[in-house]
Amino acid sequence: MSDVIITVRGEHELRIAPERATVHLTLAFDGPDRAQVVDRTLAAAGPVRERIEAQKASGSVVEWSSERMGVFSDRPWNSEGRQLAPVHRASVDFTATFSDISAMSEWVAEASGEDGVSVGYIDWHLTPQTEAEVEREVAAQAVGVAVARARAYAEALGLHNVTPLEIADRGLISAGVPPQAKAAMRAGAAFDLESAGGLELQGEEITVSATVEGRFAAN
Repeated sequence: MSDVIITVRGEHELRIAPERATVHLTLAFDGPDRAQVVDRTLAAAGPVRERIEAQKASGSVVEWSSERMGVFSDRPWNSEGRQLAPVHRASVDFTATFSDISAMSEWVAEASGEDGVSVGYIDWHLTPQTEAEVEREVAAQAVGVAVARARAYAEALGLHNVTPLEIADRGLISAGVPPQAKAAMRAGAAFDLESAGGLELQGEEITVSATVEGRFAAN
């Protein structure tokens, strides 16, 4: 009897609390006098950098960066269709990656209260070491699910020998792409304002998932 070819799919996912958070912050001022706007932005950027450096010195921040100051001008229009005098705007973007989520929440609450400061968004993620370990684990578990399904199908047909022929990412067997298994990550964020007026930022669990396809010969 010739071999029966069995093609199955295996999936697995894990949910893990984020270990790090990268804050994207912008410091910006505008006004009619370009020099005053630039000076005000430069003066305010110094303390922001100092506070980030202090967090890094304490171990709460693992890395940070700031962009060069950008300056641009615009001439707005009023409701009567008349173009007004130029408005100048200067801004500096900062990013800071925190390993201490509580310290990050306190820092964001303090920084967001400063004049000209706005927090754009927060990226929640894992350390590179944890990410690599979890990706390997979910990929291996997904392959295990595929193998178990193939054996179940074979047994249902009265077959007992199952030999793997191909393992690939979802959709790649039919596409003829070299076999591989790849994990996907999804993360969200939750923002909770405490009744006492403090700001508590908490990232949702990060979902790491993998889907593989397997082709097996059974006899």
